[in-house]
Amino acid sequence: MKTWIFLSLAALSALCLGQQDCRRGACYPAMGDLLLGREQSLRSSSTCGLMGSEVVCTPHGQWKMKCCPCDSRNPAAYNAHRIQNVISSAGPNRWWQSKKDVSAVTLQLDLDGMYQLETVLLSFKGPRPDALIIERTKDFGRTWHPVLYMATNCPSTFPQVSTSFPRTFEETYCYTLPSTADDPYRDQKINFYPLRQFADINLPNEHKIEVASGFTGLRVNLTQLGSVPSMPGRRLSQYYALREMRVIGSCFCHGHANQCNSLPNTQVGGVCECQHNTAGVNCERCDDLHNDLPWRPAENTNTHTCKRCECNNHADRCHFDAERYEATGRRSGGVCDNCNHHTTGPNCERCANNYYRNPLSDIRSPDACLRCLCNAAGSVNSGQCDAQTGECACKANVEGDRCDRCKAGHYNLNANNPLGCSKCSCSPDGSVSGVCDQLTGQCKCRPHVEGLSCDRCAAGYWNPSSPSGCQPCNCDPINARSASCDQRTGQCLCRPGIAGRTCSGCPENTYGDPLIGCRPCECNPSGTESGGCDKRTGACLCKPGVTGARCDSCSPGHCASFPECPACPSCFFSMNGRLQQLTVTLERLSNQLISSGGRPVSSDATRRIQTLMDTLRHLQDTVSVPPQSSRALNDALQRLNQIRSQLKGLTEDLPSQPRDGDIDRSLNELQTLLSSLRLEYFTKRDAFTNGAGSNNASTFYAIQKSFEKSTDAVKRANATKDTLKKSEGLRENALRDLRDVQPGNTKDLEKLKKDMATRPNLTPTANKVCGGDRVDSCTPERCTGDLCPPDGAPPCGAEETCTGALPNANKAFQDADEVKAKLQDLNNKITQAAAQIQEADDSARRVRLSTDELANQIKQVQADVDEDLKDTKDFINNLKDFLSEPHSDPDEVQRVCEAILEAQVPLSMVKLKQKLRELQDLASSLPDSSKVLENSREQLENARQLLEEANNTRDAAFGIQQDAESILKMMEDNEDIFDELKDKILRSVDIANNVKNEVKQIEDTLLPAEQGIVGVTGLLDEMRPLLDDLKKDATMGMTHANEAQNQADSAQEEAEQAAEELEALKEEFERLKRAAAENIDAGEDSARLQELQEEAESVMTDTNDIMQALKDKEASVRRGAAELQQNAARLTGLDDQVKKLRDDIRFKATSLSICQG
Repeated sequence: MKTWIFLSLAALSALCLGQQDCRRGACYPAMGDLLLGREQSLRSSSTCGLMGSEVVCTPHGQWKMKCCPCDSRNPAAYNAHRIQNVISSAGPNRWWQSKKDVSAVTLQLDLDGMYQLETVLLSFKGPRPDALIIERTKDFGRTWHPVLYMATNCPSTFPQVSTSFPRTFEETYCYTLPSTADDPYRDQKINFYPLRQFADINLPNEHKIEVASGFTGLRVNLTQLGSVPSMPGRRLSQYYALREMRVIGSCFCHGHANQCNSLPNTQVGGVCECQHNTAGVNCERCDDLHNDLPWRPAENTNTHTCKRCECNNHADRCHFDAERYEATGRRSGGVCDNCNHHTTGPNCERCANNYYRNPLSDIRSPDACLRCLCNAAGSVNSGQCDAQTGECACKANVEGDRCDRCKAGHYNLNANNPLGCSKCSCSPDGSVSGVCDQLTGQCKCRPHVEGLSCDRCAAGYWNPSSPSGCQPCNCDPINARSASCDQRTGQCLCRPGIAGRTCSGCPENTYGDPLIGCRPCECNPSGTESGGCDKRTGACLCKPGVTGARCDSCSPGHCASFPECPACPSCFFSMNGRLQQLTVTLERLSNQLISSGGRPVSSDATRRIQTLMDTLRHLQDTVSVPPQSSRALNDALQRLNQIRSQLKGLTEDLPSQPRDGDIDRSLNELQTLLSSLRLEYFTKRDAFTNGAGSNNASTFYAIQKSFEKSTDAVKRANATKDTLKKSEGLRENALRDLRDVQPGNTKDLEKLKKDMATRPNLTPTANKVCGGDRVDSCTPERCTGDLCPPDGAPPCGAEETCTGALPNANKAFQDADEVKAKLQDLNNKITQAAAQIQEADDSARRVRLSTDELANQIKQVQADVDEDLKDTKDFINNLKDFLSEPHSDPDEVQRVCEAILEAQVPLSMVKLKQKLRELQDLASSLPDSSKVLENSREQLENARQLLEEANNTRDAAFGIQQDAESILKMMEDNEDIFDELKDKILRSVDIANNVKNEVKQIEDTLLPAEQGIVGVTGLLDEMRPLLDDLKKDATMGMTHANEAQNQADSAQEEAEQAAEELEALKEEFERLKRAAAENIDAGEDSARLQELQEEAESVMTDTNDIMQALKDKEASVRRGAAELQQNAARLTGLDDQVKKLRDDIRFKATSLSICQG
């Protein structure tokens, strides 16, 4: 019964993986042999017998030698010694052996990833190497670094390597191997522990593991052959031979995993089952969504669990940003990648470009952001709206909630225009206002004005600057070539020989009636205005400063020669006044002469008259006066000549008369006036000559040039006589054409007048616009009454047929209100569908978390079972050690054995296996939550896509709501959109319900698994108290045995001490006896001697008692030891059978080959 219990507990302990708890700190997977399952990754640089059989000679007994062949061509042959034979699974009597006399030889293990090395065990088949080097690589063989030197004599073999433990991780040392001189062919083992050599470095063990235990390859360099003895005859062979090699380690997980993945035929997998939110083959990084803190290896007191990035449910990945980590005071360094649901930012905390926050939704919701409705062409930042309110920021010349229309006075909304719209270029003269059409830029023009900017008149009109619009050209239909005229002047294009703005008069420089005949103007061209003369009377139209019937002389007040006629200087007016006075005086003298009856005057008067005439002629020759003044002077001179002639005649015919005093006074006054005039003339002339003499030449030159130009103009005018004659002929032809065509034109005008009286009729158009019932016609000639009803268009109901554009528009506005209500209802349904999908997503997430939690519970239960099994195994080993201990108290041993026999295991092995099988079946029947979630993911993705489409459609619906015109144009399409949205929402709800049902099924299926796990936990809870009692009993037994052993040892020491003291007392007693015999005065010494003798007798008695008690105790211990051996024999019976079986196998193997190692 006892054997069965221990065998059952041993079988359970075999399942223990030695896993650690990862919740408190660093954890590491269980160790195993990395060579198992990786035979092909191990290779050697030398192997005997690969190319043919090779004989190797070794000692046999003290004086003999045996030689055995090595033939490794067939790996399965008994005498093949390939490197794969060193693996523990190769079986007994298998080893690797190198070629003879070859050194150095390398053994190399190449791994497929990073592993953690704990121990390297090398079991050499003699002779052992005298020197070797162990190296490791962390970069798959690109670089190798020695980690340990071993030699029988380190200073001579590796003089550059220290023999002391390293002080830093970069150092190494040489380990001195024990000598094999006494028996070089004895098998020897060498162990290498990577961490043990760094024992003097004061750092935590997990830090040493990080630095010193990681490797991707291992290399053992055998550098020196072991020494062999000399024997007579043939020389013994020298070679390297290795019976077994074990590389104990696990997958390298940086303290973030306690398990490796399982691989077929291997003890250790290469991929860590990462915890602490880490990922990667070696847990060398944080998983995709846990990069808010930098990755670090785990420590014993700190797991350094990777922190989840806060992405507000909008991202599945994030990365660590060192700059952000430092900027936040080392609190957060995670930056979310590929934010979904139109979000952006390090934490997907704000809406992306062209989206804004949904005021009705949480930031963690899929519909947290809505699409901006801004027109990209009319808004700044390419349509980006305010991230919080959704308001659009319009360009300078754009307005509207969506920045989709130009401001008043602007047109042509264009994305390439930085201002959005171009300013209207309406002409201030030809347009009604500065407002133009926002699409085409066409300005609103005044009557008969056209052009995009209203800057030109229509055909047949002119003067676009007129406030009332362009005026008709009114070109003469006969004399003009067309009905069009110049836009600015209104001048029609006349036929030859016709002039006037409307081509209805004579041409330039002619006058009269063109129908009868035009006569040339008799005017000086140089002195007349454009046109020559008055078209009706022929009177010349003189230029300013020019006068005369032909406009050929300068007006009074204008000096110099014609045709310049500049204004005279100020002196002219005073001289002209004096001249007028002279003229009046001469007229008075003439009148006096006539009134005197022709009486002769004195010769003195004649002489004075002659003097006046000379003076006037001199003035006339000297001073340039206008023609009118010149004619006055000529008239005065002529009258003076006449007076002089009359005086001369009177003098000859009549006798001499006495001088008339009045005449003398008049002549004196005239002489005085002439003298003053002469004086003033010379004064002005000198001033003019001194001040402007230098300009006279240039002035004369200019006058000469002007005269030449005038002469040329006269010549050209004379050359146009032939042209005028031709024009007269053309005019006659035109008159004849007019007489022939005019009657037809008059008839067409009459017909047009009749048509205007009957059409166009505006009544049908008015009825279509207003929906009225007018029957009276309305033409341009006659239109009475109102075209539209004075009270506006009659309303029409929803089911009625509307007549007229205005009623239809009113109905369209009603329909727009209905669409607005439907949109609001649609928005509510979309929000409800989004909430249901979110709820389904949350449910799926809860299921996933529940599944993960259940998996963690299963792992925890498995870990607890493994821990309990490990404790049980340790307890059994301790119990076995206790029972095997020869000094254990037999009573305690007996009590422990009885407690074990009386212990009741809750379940038999069969029941336990059945329970475990039920648990396995239950676990296998669990649905693959990842597969269910994967299947659900597609449906959820479809639901999300439908929701996204619904959101996009809702955004479009918002745009429709804000733009009434778009609603009116797309009314029928919107109805289809509503139906499609309803279908999509229903499909989304169905998918969400299906997901909920599947989640419920998963929960129902997982419930039995949880109950099964609870049952296993209960079973373990029942077994744990019994194991605890056994542990306590074993501990007490060990304690009592130790106490008994200590008491026995103490007693033995006391006995030995008492014996020593007794011998000392005997010697002292003999000395005292000798002293007493020699001493005369021995009274006091005799008394002292008597006391000592009594004490010695007492000590002897006590010593005898103690010795007897020790003998009794020894006998009791011997009896207990015998019983203990009997009890141990019960436990070791199986070991004896195993040893016997092993001996049989060895015997059979010896029989098969004489080359047994």
